[in-house]
Amino acid sequence: MNLKSEIKKIARRAQEASRALLSVPLSTRNKVLREMATSLTKNKKAILRANRKDIAKAKRMGLSLPLIDRLALNQKRIKAMADSLLAVSGLSCPVDQVIKSWNRPNRLRIQKIRVPIGVIAIIYESRPNVTSDCIGLCFKTANAVILRGGSEAINSNLAVFKALKSVVKKHKLPDGIINLLSTTDRRAVDLLLKQDSYIDLVIPRGGEGLINRVVRLSRIPVIKHYKGICHVYVDEQADLNLAEKLCFNAKVQRPGVCNAMETMLVHKNIAQRFLPGMLHKFRLAGVEIRGCDATGKIVKGIKRASEKDFHTEYLDLILSVKVVKTLKEAIWHINNYGSRHSDAIVTKNQMNSLQFLRQVDSACVYVNASTRFTDGFQFGMGAEIGISTDKLHARGPMALEELTTYKYMVFGSGQIRK
Repeated sequence: MNLKSEIKKIARRAQEASRALLSVPLSTRNKVLREMATSLTKNKKAILRANRKDIAKAKRMGLSLPLIDRLALNQKRIKAMADSLLAVSGLSCPVDQVIKSWNRPNRLRIQKIRVPIGVIAIIYESRPNVTSDCIGLCFKTANAVILRGGSEAINSNLAVFKALKSVVKKHKLPDGIINLLSTTDRRAVDLLLKQDSYIDLVIPRGGEGLINRVVRLSRIPVIKHYKGICHVYVDEQADLNLAEKLCFNAKVQRPGVCNAMETMLVHKNIAQRFLPGMLHKFRLAGVEIRGCDATGKIVKGIKRASEKDFHTEYLDLILSVKVVKTLKEAIWHINNYGSRHSDAIVTKNQMNSLQFLRQVDSACVYVNASTRFTDGFQFGMGAEIGISTDKLHARGPMALEELTTYKYMVFGSGQIRK
């Protein structure tokens, strides 16, 4: 069978499975999720062995250390993947929930009900935990899923998928409920994006090039999980010790992920006191600083930031720094250079924090906390499909509720329209 026929077969089978999954009781789905968590733990040696192959290839390709970190698995991360599946199994399922109910004067009773989206295709890069997180969330909400990971993580993704697929087979559930494209042929993505007769939603997770390509080629609705140009603004009324701790965490704790800080904004009135110590700490951690002219006058020997730098998601130990004159300028900069992902203010001034929260047009806005918390598990959602930077139909971390749509159920007793 050629690739085009194979992709169509997978998509059609997923649609059939999604309809069959509606009749699988929630109690069974939760049991399967718990067993999937156990299977990940039992198969951790095989998963780690597969991951080592991907890491070795990534090093040969010369990928940066932060990107290799995104790809890497260890026992702690596999346990986190299993814990996410367990957490999802214990959450309330939004499917079949009544959003709203009302009666009409003609005695029609109308209910607005949450239902699964259907078939969801997820195209992603690097991170193998996406494989288990997406399978868990989609399965819980009775959606079929088609996964297409990047070639750099193919061995890891296949090993994780195999561990989860074994539980589906054990329970004799429809074969097309969870699917992973094993081919690394780039044409597979193009062909998948044409299956609008069978697939209801596409979610791309990865670099700017991948997302732009998916948006350009897809015949299917797309929710973009775009780049994370995240900011932390240190206000003139900030606790500078707290600001130093939060900024360091937001940049250094894991620089290769989308919720890491890429630009630090500092009010001019505290820049002289804050920047020398903060940038020294960053430098000790290996962070390359690219600063505006005002930053360069305060701290000597740093690289000058270009206009392009403020539009860049580095995913690396590189940081843009800009001194701003006002809170209004900080908000303007974030709204014009950011990616509507996650942005934070550090301040003791309640009015300034409220202005920041209201006026920054991002999915997640923080007061006195690191942007690194933008994550489905950290938000108590069990896991996440990704972090949407769109506004429709989902925004921010996407989990169970965001994997549903709705329909109207109308109950009558013989009414006809006159």
